Amino acid sequence: MTRSLWLTILLVAGCGDDAMQGADASVSSNCHPSGLHTDLPWFGNNRADLTSWIDSQGCASAGYDAAKRPVALFDWDNTLSKNDFGDAITFYLIANGKVLQPPNQDWKQTSKFMTDAAATALTTACGTAVPAGKPLPTNTNAACADEMLEIYINGNTKGGMAAFAAWDYRTMEPTYAWTAQLMAGYTHAEMQAMMMQAVTPQLAAAQGATQTIGTHAGLNAWLRIYDQQKDLVHALQTRGYDVWIITASPQDAIAAVSEMAGIAPDHVIGIRSITDGAGKLTYDFEGCGPVADRADTMISYINGKRCWVNKIVFGDTTANAINRRPADQRAAFAAGDSDTDADFVRDAKYKLILNRNKPELMCYAYLNEQGSWRVNPMFIAPKSMLAGSYPCSTSACKTSSGAPGPCHDEAGNVIPDQKDNVY
Repeated sequence: MTRSLWLTILLVAGCGDDAMQGADASVSSNCHPSGLHTDLPWFGNNRADLTSWIDSQGCASAGYDAAKRPVALFDWDNTLSKNDFGDAITFYLIANGKVLQPPNQDWKQTSKFMTDAAATALTTACGTAVPAGKPLPTNTNAACADEMLEIYINGNTKGGMAAFAAWDYRTMEPTYAWTAQLMAGYTHAEMQAMMMQAVTPQLAAAQGATQTIGTHAGLNAWLRIYDQQKDLVHALQTRGYDVWIITASPQDAIAAVSEMAGIAPDHVIGIRSITDGAGKLTYDFEGCGPVADRADTMISYINGKRCWVNKIVFGDTTANAINRRPADQRAAFAAGDSDTDADFVRDAKYKLILNRNKPELMCYAYLNEQGSWRVNPMFIAPKSMLAGSYPCSTSACKTSSGAPGPCHDEAGNVIPDQKDNVY
């Protein structure tokens, strides 16, 4: 079955460049902004506020310039979706025996940050009998599946040893990167087909469905695309916005499903693996800003998301792409749910946050500088109010070394602790 049969939304045409000429955008006959549907619930005044925000820079506004369309950015996992599509493809690869034995049966080749303890644990659990480049039987070898899952989910071996070490916590999350690295040996097309096989049953599964892989029970087995977010994407596109996905999941995984939220695959920015001469994915990643190709020290994660947005959306291929752009050269709108989204969301003029109790992001969101942040509970199974306060003044933010520390506002002041009030 082709992927197109599973697309739930077709791209809605935005305000065409040929119909817009600078400040004359407001008189274009092709500008027909769509309202956010009133039968889709939002928290408080969020629907009205979002509509006002996106109207202010959309194709019916006096200052709209079709040659420089306003940019809207969305994280994918748990922002456009309920639950994690990166988990879905990782679980699929392991459950179906799709992970390939690394060269020389050497697991340290899969990640520059993998510890000796993790490599030894994987070799012990998965063995050396399977030739390099051939599928490991994780569908029948529970020990091998369990070791992979423990490393992916918890960042530790089953014996409790750290699986990864010595990475920059603002540009890399080795467990996220490992999902892309477990795809090594397949082509883009093969991985996108596997992604559809992974998510199709989960999109149809009952809310709360779980699965067992190896001996790991209770793993998530259901996914949804939020109707409210699809509606917001549509509304942005009908106003002439350039709408993108920026995700810490693999490029191929999210490109395979992005049209379910109304966003074209070529407007997806994810972890971008380098291919070999045969067109197969490798363990190495494309670089961004000061990080070269194959250095593998940055993915689209916190500072890395900013870098990749600046590189792909705004065309900055220099080392400066890691840095914040001037205010008039940034996104008009951004939406996220997690600390990994903090930088690219803070850069935008207007921000929408889904509340998953992620401390760094929620400190900024509740501070609400310039009144430009809106918080919404998750649209499906929202979290309860956080007990106590977010420790913004002491430990909610983390440094490059992973040490907890205070969060700072745009002027460099320490942010006071914040109470949870949107849940």
